[in-house]
Amino acid sequence: MAKHKKRATAKQPAVVNKPDAAAAEQHVRGLLAYLGEDVTREGLVETPARVVRAMGEHFAGYQQDAAEYLAKTFKEVEGYDELVLVSDIELFSHCEHHMVPFVGKAHVAYIPDGRVVGLSKLARVVDVYAKRLQVQEKLTKQIADAIQLHLKPQGVAVIVQCQHFCMCYRGVKKPGSWTTTSKLHGLFLKDAAARMELFTVLGLQRNIGAQGA
Repeated sequence: MAKHKKRATAKQPAVVNKPDAAAAEQHVRGLLAYLGEDVTREGLVETPARVVRAMGEHFAGYQQDAAEYLAKTFKEVEGYDELVLVSDIELFSHCEHHMVPFVGKAHVAYIPDGRVVGLSKLARVVDVYAKRLQVQEKLTKQIADAIQLHLKPQGVAVIVQCQHFCMCYRGVKKPGSWTTTSKLHGLFLKDAAARMELFTVLGLQRNIGAQGA
């Protein structure tokens, strides 16, 4: 009897003993009190509820699955099998060490193997993983791995460039510093010409943007 292969899916983060909104708001009040604030004063009475709602937006990625955005693909592309690049995708995330923001851009490229995905879906995949507590290195890998897993293209390249507020206004306090990470799969990893094409196109786009500014 033939065994059916289980479809691979991206691993979802485990949620253990998740409190309800009321309990989460009470935790926020505790933090405000720890800071020395009067949690009963007018300006802070509704702050716990606002913070919980805002965190629901900041970390919406925990309720999302990249597979849903990459499930629908298109084959009627006249056999196109060259570079597809969506660059300068705005990215907003929070570091898991200090829970402060890091912001920047993601450049997502792939080389199709018979099918393509809607361009906006690549930006949505970035958001799925950015809207979680993150470190930039892990974020970069998760985006690339999800595209590789679900699209199975000839190659995937993800480059992320961010400024980390935990470096800019606390700790070492070095504003203006940027961190760049990359993850490559398939042809981008094996073929120097494919990598060079990617970097050349990214460079050309920056030159065009600078001229138009």
